[in-house]
Amino acid sequence: MFFVPNGIVSFYESISKFGSGLFLLVQVVLLLDFVHGWNENWVAKDEQFWYMALLVVSVVCYIATFSFSGLLFHWFTPSGHDCGLNLFFIVSTLILVFVFAIVALHPKINGSLLPASVIALYCTYLCYSGLSSEPRDYECNGLHNHSKAVSTGSLSLGLLTTILSVVYSAVRAGSSATVLSAPDSPRAGADKPLLPFSKADEEAEKKDVARPVTYSYSFFHLIFSLASMYSAMLLTGWSTSVGESGKLVDVGWPSVWVRIATQWATAGLYIWSLVAPFLFPDREF
Repeated sequence: MFFVPNGIVSFYESISKFGSGLFLLVQVVLLLDFVHGWNENWVAKDEQFWYMALLVVSVVCYIATFSFSGLLFHWFTPSGHDCGLNLFFIVSTLILVFVFAIVALHPKINGSLLPASVIALYCTYLCYSGLSSEPRDYECNGLHNHSKAVSTGSLSLGLLTTILSVVYSAVRAGSSATVLSAPDSPRAGADKPLLPFSKADEEAEKKDVARPVTYSYSFFHLIFSLASMYSAMLLTGWSTSVGESGKLVDVGWPSVWVRIATQWATAGLYIWSLVAPFLFPDREF
């Protein structure tokens, strides 16, 4: 890559912004799939212990969500400053938390409190991630005194989330049962007359038969390509933060709006996953 012309690198930078956004959506879809599967797995056990476990985990998530929200008010809406934008982000996040619970518990919606609580906590984290990415000289960013530690922590957490998403997506791709080879296709020498063979020959014949793989090569490499784009944008602050905040990683207004847009996308997709089966009962979701 050091010998590639700058024009190609600039082109890759441009498409990486879109690829990174797509990878963030993949993360959201994987999270929704995980929490719904988690809830269905525990409910399917149909035992009192697992119902209590659902309730305990949901309560813990909500306690963490509201405690975290209180810290957001303390850190990012300091007194004596006009922090209307930060206040809007935090309050809108809390509104989404209540909307999730109301929609999930509606009698006509086949929802549950566990997914709602987990998505609420994740949206609160996205709000924090966005606010902490504000420029360090912004008066409403109360973390400016710990800029280096926050930048390193945000980077580490972001990379950890990326790694977990890539690993989980690869595992999910393993259940696709995509057939990349044709087991019924004739092989070389198939037209030759059959001769008596021993048991060992039979075992060798079984090993020679083409078998379908249980994952998709294209999906596997697509996920890794998008993840590399997202990692590049995370390290460069979406290609603009270096000029705004020195050498801090993932700091700047583009990073802020990417996190907030991801939160809105998460909220929209989660609500749609609850409402869609009710609106279109003839379709399978």
